[in-house]
Amino acid sequence: MKPDFSLYVVTDSNLSRGRSHLEVVRAAIEGGATAIQFRDKHLTSRRFFQEGQPLRKLCQEAGVTFIVNDRLDLALALQADGVHLGPDDLPPAIARGLVPPGFLIGVSVDNVREACQAAGQGASYLGAGPVFPTRTKLDTGPVLGIPGLAEIAAAVTLPVVGIGSIGPSNLAQVIATGAAGGAVISAAVAAGDIRQAVAEMRSIIEAARPAR
Repeated sequence: MKPDFSLYVVTDSNLSRGRSHLEVVRAAIEGGATAIQFRDKHLTSRRFFQEGQPLRKLCQEAGVTFIVNDRLDLALALQADGVHLGPDDLPPAIARGLVPPGFLIGVSVDNVREACQAAGQGASYLGAGPVFPTRTKLDTGPVLGIPGLAEIAAAVTLPVVGIGSIGPSNLAQVIATGAAGGAVISAAVAAGDIRQAVAEMRSIIEAARPAR
């Protein structure tokens, strides 16, 4: 199954209003999320694996791409569809040599040089950002803006997912750059009604896509 990165929801226990990862992911999938990234930097490896198992099952049953943030070992243990690597994680070329065929490797980039480098090292898709100023992730490079995202999307043939304060007010702009999709965190996870919020964003994406 070809992955669909158009509405890429990233979990964050700090924003979920006390709701479990499972509750958040279930509601996001019901709303139309096409990919889920399981991210929680506070859990032990054992707890991450335990909480990740039902998430993987849920995504598999729904046909939604399941990505693990940072941890290649846990992504493989959970039989995830892929892993997303940041600048402090394993280099994508090393990760590619450790994973089975078809395993997705996402790489965070914040300029064209990094994008082209990641593409040459075996990345499957790129997370480009921050597109807009964000408080969710503090370890980011300079703000790209819409022009910067468009420049990265045009420079590589890989799917590019914009990230960084993306939500209903700017999703259409993100899709218009040629990006494969938008990664949303607080716009989904912190919403009072996650399913409804995600459904609204899915509708915006569908309307913003060029006619095929």
